[in-house]
Formats: sequence, C-alpha cells, structure tokens
Amino acid sequence: MSKKQLALEIRGLEVNYGAIKALKGVDIDVYEGDVVAILGANGAGKTTTLKKISGLIEDSKGSIKLYGKEIINMEANQISGLGIAQSPEGRAIFHDLTVEENLKIGAFLISDKEKIEKNFERVYGYFPVLSERKTQVASTLSGGEQQMLAIARALMGSPKVLLLDEPSLGLAPLIVQDIMDIVKEIKEEGTTVVIVEQNVAQTLRIADYGYVMELGTINTHGKADKLAKDPKLIEAYLGKH
Repeated sequence: MSKKQLALEIRGLEVNYGAIKALKGVDIDVYEGDVVAILGANGAGKTTTLKKISGLIEDSKGSIKLYGKEIINMEANQISGLGIAQSPEGRAIFHDLTVEENLKIGAFLISDKEKIEKNFERVYGYFPVLSERKTQVASTLSGGEQQMLAIARALMGSPKVLLLDEPSLGLAPLIVQDIMDIVKEIKEEGTTVVIVEQNVAQTLRIADYGYVMELGTINTHGKADKLAKDPKLIEAYLGKH
C-alpha cells in the first residue's frame, strides 16, 4: 500500500492580532483524502488557523505548504486558485441572491462550462434540497439549508482541500448528523477536508485524525478513534459520562 501524500503541511505557525498571540507555533499535517478535525473551545485559535490557510490574515510567521508549495505569503485569490476553498463560520452566503447564483459564484475561477455543469450535478447530488430550491433567494432557506449552501458553494470550485469552519453551529442534532455524513461522502469521493468544530463527538465519528487546540497551541493530537476514547478529552468536551 503506497503512503498517502501530504496535502497540507503547517509548521511553526504564529499569528498575532496586535499584542495578542492567537497562534503560538502550530504544527499540523493533513494527508490527501483524509478528514482532519481541529477541535477546541472558543478562542483556542481554530478559526484563525483556517483563515491563515486561506490567506485571510497577514501578520504571521512559519510555513504553510500545499502539496510542497509554500503559500504562507500568498494572497487569498492565489491560494484559492491553487485549490483551497473555505466554507466560513456563520455560513456567510449571499442572502439576496438565489441558491443557483450563490453556487455560480463558488465556480468563478473555473472557465470550463462543462466542468461547472458537472460540479452543479455533484453538489445537487450531495444536497438534493438545494436543487429543489435553486431559484429561491438564499435568505429564505432554513439554517441547515444555508449551511448546505455554504458547503456546496465551496465545492463548486473543485477544491483539492476543503476547509469547513463550524458547520454544525446553531443546527439541530439531526441536521448536524446529516451534514457530517455528507462530509464523509465528500471525503470518500477524494476531497481532503479540514474541519474546525466544537461538536467533538460528531466530528470524531467522521474524521481520520484530530488536533485539539488550547490557547493557540496544539494540546494533543492523534487518530480520531483514539481521541474519541481519551479520558481527558471526554471529560473536557463530552462530559464525564
């Protein structure tokens, strides 16, 4: 069995917000075709890590490589062009546009019309409800549907690495389960996924590997099935029982 390729390699990542050190030397490996979870409480540095990978934060030190290519000082549009797409925290869809118009924006870097059509088929396959609502204005969708739209829009760009920031935030448990199952399906079709979450139990169910962040550093990391049985993690995030 051939060894998996390293899709994303983060070394010594530091990010400052003025005098505040948000990240203090973070190391993360993401192998091709895996779902990697970044877990932790609010303020741990999870969203900052994703924003830096996407090129949305400037003040930083360290290294971020995508398939061996250094991207830490690149602009967000260059990084997007190399194959990284993010579904941001809080959905951040275009509320006044229709579902279909939102999805078209996700494919703005693709000039091949046939590829765009295939991507529409793909995302409507994952999220049939979006196909039913394609002419509907995005603001009229339910919270769960808006989250699906945010993920689908990111997938429209055919990313090599998909970044998901808190996809379960504010959603009912059954909807969360559906979205996590779809993330697993996306992974099984070959897309590498980095998912930032506070919902530890659901995330570890679908992840291959996990990193637990605390105050800007990696506290612990390991295979998802082992982390799910870690007594300290269970007590901190899942409750003592």
